[in-house]
Amino acid sequence: MNTTRFLLGGIAGGIAFFLLGYLFYGTLFSDFFSQNAGSASGVARNMDQFVWWALVLGNLLFGFLLSYVAIKAHIKTFGAGLVAGAILGVLFAASFDFTSYGTSNIMTMKGVWVDILILGVIAAISGAVVGLVRGMIGKE
Repeated sequence: MNTTRFLLGGIAGGIAFFLLGYLFYGTLFSDFFSQNAGSASGVARNMDQFVWWALVLGNLLFGFLLSYVAIKAHIKTFGAGLVAGAILGVLFAASFDFTSYGTSNIMTMKGVWVDILILGVIAAISGAVVGLVRGMIGKE
């Protein structure tokens, strides 16, 4: 495995994932998810209570997951990264959201479906960034 490609792809993907997460979850769909919260209370933190190191680490780790898959699948283009990211994002979100829905009262079923769609879009764009970065960095 080319460590430089893995690290640069993972960092770029993680940054994209973080910024897109803020755009989609923190801005565009913030009210939607507030309205589609389940009966559990006190679950979401206010932004001033975020544990930033954990949030950043989680986003970077997803970027590294995308980068690892890109290496194993020989992805070095925007388009291939977009498709792989979308598939990983939808499967990851669906797995987590349906398990959470089945075991907790965090969000409504409508919220589950929208979260799966949003995470699929975010992961697709982040995967495209990983593919693009990997394609720009020398030969393996």
